Amino acid sequence: AKAVAGESEVPFFSISGSEFVEMFVGMGAAKVRDLFKQAKEKAPCIVFIDEIDAIGKKRGGAAIGGNDERENTLNQLLTEMDGFGTDTNVIVIAATNRADILDKALMRAGRFDRSIYVDLPEMHERREIFDVHLAKIKLAPDIDRDFLAKQTPGFSGADIANVCNEAALIAARNNHEFVTKQDFLDAVDRIIGGLEKKNKAIKPSEKKRVAFHEAGHATISWLVEHAAPLLKVTIVPRGRSLGAAWYLPEERSLTTTEQMLDEICATLGGRAAEEVAFGNISTGALSDLERVTKQAQAMVTIYGLSENIGNISYYDSSGQSEYSFGKPYSEETAKKIDVEIKDIIENQYQRAVTILHENRDKLDALAQKLLEKEVIFREDLEEIFGKRAWDPELTERPVTEAVVENTPENTSSEDPQESQN
Repeated sequence: AKAVAGESEVPFFSISGSEFVEMFVGMGAAKVRDLFKQAKEKAPCIVFIDEIDAIGKKRGGAAIGGNDERENTLNQLLTEMDGFGTDTNVIVIAATNRADILDKALMRAGRFDRSIYVDLPEMHERREIFDVHLAKIKLAPDIDRDFLAKQTPGFSGADIANVCNEAALIAARNNHEFVTKQDFLDAVDRIIGGLEKKNKAIKPSEKKRVAFHEAGHATISWLVEHAAPLLKVTIVPRGRSLGAAWYLPEERSLTTTEQMLDEICATLGGRAAEEVAFGNISTGALSDLERVTKQAQAMVTIYGLSENIGNISYYDSSGQSEYSFGKPYSEETAKKIDVEIKDIIENQYQRAVTILHENRDKLDALAQKLLEKEVIFREDLEEIFGKRAWDPELTERPVTEAVVENTPENTSSEDPQESQN
């Protein structure tokens, strides 16, 4: 908004939505009137309201009766935006990441009649964001911005700024003259997985279980076609996880049923490996189970990918469902949905167990290598399994440099073994 005003060579007013929220009745509306009075005096100009959802939420929600100050403020804003004469050149730009809860009257033509959706950056956009933040850093000559953009799928502009800052700190800590490629990779690891805890005391029996758990993920993701290519596996504790498998997910706009099922199977590979190797299971798969449950729920209730439930979606993009008292389906359908979600997860778990039984010798070899080296890369998997048939484009890259997962997510358990995306 500031850049638009600068290029247009007009005055620029900036205010946050929360600044209109007042304790005294009528003050919020008065502030809106005052803002637009100043803007009209300086017209043509641009007014920018940040976090518009602070005053722009849907009306008629929880507050019934009495005087709702926020609604009065919103009404005044609607009146001011609608009341421009043809000679009043005031343009209002607003921002929020909760566009789904805004009042419909605010979004109609004549008020905010053009909405611009700012999504997470694509690979070429991430490269340009890196250019901005790397300008302030003393870089090693071999830094490849395309490589850095590939290693950060799902990162926002703020995340990329954080990576650059963290890489500079790591380089300073290691007394490097320049920020090297390895510093950047360590920074990505640090942001996604948390700080390494090499001094954490873990029993040998637990360490062996963690090694088999991570080897299970690596094995399944290598042997099923649509799983994200695995790049690094570690049993060094990070943050709240005892081990982690790192992937470089494919950036795709559409996902097929087969791709989702393969991802669920790979995510359950850790627990399946524990059952195959030890004959029992542990609490270490908490974040895995949370993730596959959400994926299976989305398949059945949102994307209509379940044959038994059919081509039905219970997702409400308008956000109206929060005011309804019941679920959008009957009790009988709820039971069917529960059964379908359980079936999807259990079928993929059994598939993972079967694959691991068939490749037990390779699973053991991989777990042994993990126990010896603590961190293994793609090339170590290629030694044991051979080349991955459906991944030709990744075989040329130096695999020891690729260490990325999709998005960071904390879990609430005592000792989850996964730092999954």
